[in-house]
Amino acid sequence: MASLLSVSCRPLPRRVAPAIGAVLHPFRRSSSQKQPVDLPDFNTDVDVHTHRLKRPERPPPPSPTHRWVGLKGLRERTEGSLIPETLKEMEESEEFKITAENLKKLGQVKLTREERKRRQRALRNLGIPSFREFLLRQLMENPQEGLEDKHQSLKKQAIDVLQLNIGLYCNQACNHCHVESSPKRTEMMSREVADKCLEILEKSPSVHTLDITGGAPELNPQFRYLSAGGSAMGKKVIDRCNLTVLVEPGQEDLADFLTQHRVSVVASLPCYSAKNVNMQRGKGVFDKSIQALLMLNERGYGRPGTGLELDLVYNPLGGFLPPPQCELEDKYRQELWDTFGIEFNRLFTVTNMPIKRFADFLYRRNELQEYMNLLVRNFNPKSVKGLMCRNLLSVNWDGRLYDCDFNQQLELTIPRTRLGRSAKQSTQGPSPIMHPDLRPKGLSVWDITSTDELLGSRVVTDNHCYGCTAGMGSS
Repeated sequence: MASLLSVSCRPLPRRVAPAIGAVLHPFRRSSSQKQPVDLPDFNTDVDVHTHRLKRPERPPPPSPTHRWVGLKGLRERTEGSLIPETLKEMEESEEFKITAENLKKLGQVKLTREERKRRQRALRNLGIPSFREFLLRQLMENPQEGLEDKHQSLKKQAIDVLQLNIGLYCNQACNHCHVESSPKRTEMMSREVADKCLEILEKSPSVHTLDITGGAPELNPQFRYLSAGGSAMGKKVIDRCNLTVLVEPGQEDLADFLTQHRVSVVASLPCYSAKNVNMQRGKGVFDKSIQALLMLNERGYGRPGTGLELDLVYNPLGGFLPPPQCELEDKYRQELWDTFGIEFNRLFTVTNMPIKRFADFLYRRNELQEYMNLLVRNFNPKSVKGLMCRNLLSVNWDGRLYDCDFNQQLELTIPRTRLGRSAKQSTQGPSPIMHPDLRPKGLSVWDITSTDELLGSRVVTDNHCYGCTAGMGSS
């Protein structure tokens, strides 16, 4: 996963642009935007509300439910759970029906394997080698400062971020979701695994950030336990939030909890228009997202001088690269302030990864090969130094360890043979405790006591990794 740029965008008038916090997002350490890079397809227009997808057949007339009707009555319109509407849309969607049928017929392992074969066939047709071979060749031709040893780019550095995917249950079912979350998923992290994660966090001095994601992580019973635990250790805690969860029944005090523990919110908002958001994320999502942002602003999130960070995330509607991050941030800031009076700290743009639901979307439109070619053609050598897989450790809901959240969804675990230098130097010590259910599945939290033990271990890569080095990368 590539580090997206942490450079500040040009200042705007005070009423439009809240002061940006001095502490940068832990994933945005790359300085790649400071220098021009020749990326042939990095030209997406910042007017993202005008982006449209071509359709295989003539679309039906636009539904009036997708039109923004204003702030009046917003609180009343956003009452009640989103889950029944999400389940209804899943039952009516042909794409969800096909996926469910394939899952029932083949099982998740075979489906993931077939998805990988499709990407590999696309690359083979284009005459493109494996990602590892391609990356090493590119670094040899385009040496990067700090990566004099090109092989070191694919090894773990000191771990800065411990990222926990604590479950796949979600009140939404977005069509781009790389973890395939929905109200039908039941996977949840247990208290036993949560306790072990906090134990590792406490014994890992290099880790400064606890990054909690899902699904909708807030709907997992361990979310508040982990957030409070990380905050008590003095770590920065990040909540990867879909926003609509803040107005779900039973979560009425969630915004106050986040404020109390000063949890940083990184929130998905793929557009500032109702039509595009509802198309990508489901009916009613835009209204609830705006209401949630207003609630966070009321508590000081995104406002100057509060230290309560509210960052937004944009991802493209279809198979194209995102617009330049700084210009799009300016556009979001203007649109959200002028229309809703909403403030935020930063906007991050991410490249859609060709895996899971988005991979199915591309395949059914016969666009997978074209998209893989787009990613390779826009390889950015300056993104490599900031790849998150180098300084992040991803933990699955069941405790298994991965180099990134994308590898996690593809079941690319960290092999036991890849414990780093620190672990190998301490092999004379007692053997690690191993959870019996996870013994054949790669490393898990039960195999380590500190993230330091992974220092120098080789990062697991595969053909989806082209997405992390295309344009300005992915997070």
